[in-house]
Amino acid sequence: MISQNDQDLATLILEHSTKLQKGENVMVQLIGLNGISLLRALVEQIREKDAHPFVQIEDSETQRILIQNGDTNFWKNQASVDQLPLMKQMDVFIGIRAAENIYENSLASKEANKAYSEHFLKPVHFDERVNNTKWCIMRYPSPSFAMNAKLPTREFTKFYYDACLVDYAKLKTAMEPLEARLRKTDIIHLKGEGTDISFSVKGQNWVPCYGSHNIPDGELFTSPVLESVNGTITYAPSVYQGKPFEFVKLVVENGVVVDFDSSNNDALKDILDTDEGARRFGEFSFGTNPVIESPMYDILFDEKIYGSNHLTLGKDYEIAPNGNSSNIHWDLVCIGADVFLDGELIRKGREFVKDDLKGLNPDKLLGNS
Repeated sequence: MISQNDQDLATLILEHSTKLQKGENVMVQLIGLNGISLLRALVEQIREKDAHPFVQIEDSETQRILIQNGDTNFWKNQASVDQLPLMKQMDVFIGIRAAENIYENSLASKEANKAYSEHFLKPVHFDERVNNTKWCIMRYPSPSFAMNAKLPTREFTKFYYDACLVDYAKLKTAMEPLEARLRKTDIIHLKGEGTDISFSVKGQNWVPCYGSHNIPDGELFTSPVLESVNGTITYAPSVYQGKPFEFVKLVVENGVVVDFDSSNNDALKDILDTDEGARRFGEFSFGTNPVIESPMYDILFDEKIYGSNHLTLGKDYEIAPNGNSSNIHWDLVCIGADVFLDGELIRKGREFVKDDLKGLNPDKLLGNS
């Protein structure tokens, strides 16, 4: 039986996020066997719209075996024989991340992760899917996901659907004054506990996100001018390539990470040594989802935390480029830093203080005003 929440979520993804049209090819990818209800709802509604679903169901433990044992030749073959030709025929991509164990790939070696990222993720997803399909990615609730959020399963499930099904039209309207300010901004400065960093965004494109590529959503992003980033930034807990980090602190000079500290320095060094672009930044964003308050070791949620920013290591997005090329894209999140635009304070901690921006504060977005 398909729940009403999953029917509503499928409708949001198809009608709002991807704007599915009759006759389009849709790849629906489920990673992890949890989430089958949402997959079924999507397939049912895709056919009702006379479009064509191509279903991929991947077992996360089998995928772990492939990643741990894959090498350059294996992933090149996987991409060229199967996934890349298929992705090139897709108009829409919908990815459901439903694995129960976020640490499944934690034992994969640096070499294995590099081979997978460089010869599969980059050509199939970063280059083809991101640039040439209407795509949307989301996680699916589970008891293990609830545990990471430190909530009982029932309360977490309610939180999940509340966060995913926010009023995106209201959020879009509230974002517009911030976007207008940012398009006129040269220097952004973040200052908070363990963070004092600045960079230029002069002339960069800004992209508001209100349910198009991620569910849940609520971010406004660009990329920093590549060599302008200077200072120190401290991030909230994160998981990348299956490896947990309770904190990450980076020291940056002229756009390059020159020193670092974390709860897992060996793993962090391996990530930073992936390639030259891994020590540079490809994205900067404001998180604005009013329901998401704290990190839960899942970036699709954590990067949307209200009162947060993420300054991302690695590859830029073609829609907001700065020239950084890398096989990684790691959205590390800084929560609650004061934000200054050209020296003017616009957010104190997690709360916007300018009248035209107060509509982004949770009490306004979740209230009736």
